[in-house]
Amino acid sequence: MFSRLGLTLGALLLVAIPLAAQPPGSGERYSRPVTGRSAMEKPTIDKIDPPNWFVSLPSPMLLIHGKGLGNATFSGVPIRRTVTSPNGHWAILWLNTTGMSVSTLHFAAHTPAGIVSFDYKLLPRRLPADGMAGFSPADVMICIMPDRFADGDPANDDLPGFPPADRKIPRAYHGGDIKGVIDHLDYLQELGVTAVWLTPIVANNPAGQDYHGYGATDMYAVDPRLGTLADYQRLASELHRRHMKLVFDDVPNHVGGAHPWVADSPLPDWFHGTAAQHNEATYDFGKITDPHLPADAAHSELDGWFANSLPDMNQQNPVVAQYELQIMIWWIELTGLDALRIDTFPFVQRTFWQTYLSTLNKLYPHVNSVGEVDNGDPTIDAFFAGGRAISGIDTHLTTPFDYPYFFALRDVLLNDKPFRALETVFRQDWLYPRPELLVPILGNHDQPRFISEKNATPELMRLATGITMTVRGTPQLYIGDEILMQGGGDPDNRRDFPGGFPGDPVNAFVSSGRTPEQAKIHDFTAALGQFRAHATALKWGAQQDLVVENDTFAFVRISTAMASTVIPGSACKPSGGEQSMLVAVNRSSSINTLHVPTEENVLQGCSKLTRLFGDESEVEGFNLVLPPFGFAIYAVN
Repeated sequence: MFSRLGLTLGALLLVAIPLAAQPPGSGERYSRPVTGRSAMEKPTIDKIDPPNWFVSLPSPMLLIHGKGLGNATFSGVPIRRTVTSPNGHWAILWLNTTGMSVSTLHFAAHTPAGIVSFDYKLLPRRLPADGMAGFSPADVMICIMPDRFADGDPANDDLPGFPPADRKIPRAYHGGDIKGVIDHLDYLQELGVTAVWLTPIVANNPAGQDYHGYGATDMYAVDPRLGTLADYQRLASELHRRHMKLVFDDVPNHVGGAHPWVADSPLPDWFHGTAAQHNEATYDFGKITDPHLPADAAHSELDGWFANSLPDMNQQNPVVAQYELQIMIWWIELTGLDALRIDTFPFVQRTFWQTYLSTLNKLYPHVNSVGEVDNGDPTIDAFFAGGRAISGIDTHLTTPFDYPYFFALRDVLLNDKPFRALETVFRQDWLYPRPELLVPILGNHDQPRFISEKNATPELMRLATGITMTVRGTPQLYIGDEILMQGGGDPDNRRDFPGGFPGDPVNAFVSSGRTPEQAKIHDFTAALGQFRAHATALKWGAQQDLVVENDTFAFVRISTAMASTVIPGSACKPSGGEQSMLVAVNRSSSINTLHVPTEENVLQGCSKLTRLFGDESEVEGFNLVLPPFGFAIYAVN
């Protein structure tokens, strides 16, 4: 499999490479021969990407940075092809490591001005059982921005060459780090969390304020303000020891404006445009999905610079595409991470995703992916889901985030839309190849906090949490929502978690540090998370919506044994001790009675409901009396 895949990747490099970037043969350049001062500069090497590679994987392509490499020829282990840059700063080597064992490879770069040698390690591959498990509806995923969560290592708050952490400046680094996450895994487990998504941990601008991690300057390094590679590996190990998962925030679309490539790119078309001349990204995803528009209608979406400042990678150049693929392979092998959260998914050509994700799927069958498609239209969200080909292209994305659910839920709970608005989203699940794999969002670092939205109350926050944790899919929480953290737009929605930093007057990690209001929503979230962990129907069961009124909503999650056959009466037939469950919600400030129908639906022939979780309520047959802002889960008997 590996040899066959290696040939496929190698062949990829020979297709559609722009003329200026075509590597014509070993030891040749993509431009005119180097002359003058650059030709006489003694060769040096200061960076090699990837820093190492692994046996039994497709042969790597090395991107080498240094000086005096313009006229270099390279010797050592078989090198299939070499490309060097006219300024002598870059060399690209395609190696042939097929069949090699764990070893240290020896290379040398030869120029008229001198020789520079370097070693390159081939390491053993990670064992299949060592992480790499993927997420599923059995999980509860949480989004954490490590810089704003907890400061576990104050020593990295003021490093040489970096501005010191300053919590008074909203867009500065505040000092949170990977060790801070490790230190509070018990807290996450108490909430029922089983999958931890950290915003990007790769190196960002040393002089900038890219605390969020989305302005990468080195994709092969952990940002030292967040910790070390060893810290990240320890986090992965600690999570796996607890049977939890690690979700890596993957950003192939762009890099940071301070990346060295911006001033000195390895190839002329490494980016779409340049810092001086480029398009600004626009956000009309309909231009991508509409089959009746011209092929270049989505040029600004696919080739524009995000926020007009983040250089857009040109994955249509196969050299760039392979470079980005190798980044992810390297991180998986070194850490055993379990899944990818892919940033700005629609802004990259679907042809890239087809190759990128299908290759990762072949190498790591259980590592899966969830993509950011920040749009409330299910027809657009579903367009990017993998599992079927559209216009001959399958993105192989496991699932997009369920943004349509996110926006509809807030409309219902905060903007007085009837529950029909939420049901309209569920009604369009047929658009997705695997709707049960969707990831419904309660909140994240890009959206205002629920509790800070107009009309929000702690009671409505509780309902939002309850619904998100019980509908189909993998619920995704945002750290801090469980203690009613405030926050409007970016960066206000990224406040520091109270108690995570030295000198905090309040510590919300412990019960004594929470107000009564915070304790109520925290304890509800934790209790529901633990309840869900043992409720198979809430994880895997098919969903049937039975009461959809202005202020009330009730749906059944059918026991696993009957999940594929949503027929009348199927909820009444538990198998292996698993029961179907009915979830009932009342968003009104008044008591409400829900008349749950039982004819011609999954409850046909069922005898009664028994409350298992949530608010005390009157139950008479299938008539439920819920208190104001009531939420309850019932066993179907």
